[in-house]
Amino acid sequence: MTTQQTRSRLQLLLVAAFFLGSFGVAAALFFGGWKPTQTRNIGQMLDPYPMLQSLELRRADGSAWQWQPASRHWHIVFVAPEGCGQACVAMHDVMHRIWVSEGRHAEKLKVLWFGPVPEGAADFSGFVPMQPSAELAALLPDASTPDALPAYLADANGYLVLRYAPGFNPSGLRKDLGRVLK
Repeated sequence: MTTQQTRSRLQLLLVAAFFLGSFGVAAALFFGGWKPTQTRNIGQMLDPYPMLQSLELRRADGSAWQWQPASRHWHIVFVAPEGCGQACVAMHDVMHRIWVSEGRHAEKLKVLWFGPVPEGAADFSGFVPMQPSAELAALLPDASTPDALPAYLADANGYLVLRYAPGFNPSGLRKDLGRVLK
């Protein structure tokens, strides 16, 4: 065997070792249970994901809400507490601005508003007024009060994925939506 053939074979083995070695490292990390300490999302990832599909949710007009996974819509879930007043007016404005800021992707986003809708609130096509649901409130990690208004992000299958703590920065929710609404 010539030195040229030996060198070519060594190069081939080296490329194969780098290629297969990266898979070996990835498999060892995955099956070893390693998870990154920080993710890119702004909202708090829920673990486990509460499933909303089994709940009998109703729109404000009394019609049943159906999750439509094929539509690939994402949903901002907000529970408005009784006596929310000005805080809910401000939150509705925030939700409207977030929806508008999504531009051409806004039609893939629904805002599910559980509870009383503030008077004079602007209506937009992505806004879905819903009847209050005790079952939903029981699944949420924290309850809404007039001075603490969390929001949640649900996927098209009806799983709550992210939680935005009371007083959250709307730009964080907007950034997370920008990643998933493509």
